[in-house]
Amino acid sequence: MTKVVAACVTIMLLMPAAAAGAAERHAGYYYPPPGSTETYTARTITITIADADRKMRLGFIIGITRNMLSRPYAPGLVIFAKGDEAEKLIIVALKDVYIDTLYRARAMLAQLTSIARTTPLLQELGLADFLTFFDLVKLLGFTQITISDGDTFAHRIILE
Repeated sequence: MTKVVAACVTIMLLMPAAAAGAAERHAGYYYPPPGSTETYTARTITITIADADRKMRLGFIIGITRNMLSRPYAPGLVIFAKGDEAEKLIIVALKDVYIDTLYRARAMLAQLTSIARTTPLLQELGLADFLTFFDLVKLLGFTQITISDGDTFAHRIILE
């Protein structure tokens, strides 16, 4: 009986580590483990669009990507969604010294507000003119944003 109890205790002790590993399965593959985290509480909207789903989030990403690819120069970053419901937004720099500090990451996110406002999805909803990028992605049902230089820097924003 003591072997069974010892085995159960061992499994219980290992469960949090396994859960953390599953939650961070993209770290080490697309970006290094985030060195910092912050929480953003949507200031204008604290709900999501009623029919916001995986398809809508992927459509949003496609719209932003099309906008970046339509420019006469190569994009400096790639944006994609991961997670079972595409609820995790990931932004990784494609160029050195592009998003290598928290300040550059925040500047890039401010620029994404302008780009996001031009997507057909947000134009149709009539919400694009007054929301920030964080508010827009929260509205679409994203739960977090991870930004990385693709080398040593990574920062996570939890959206509430």
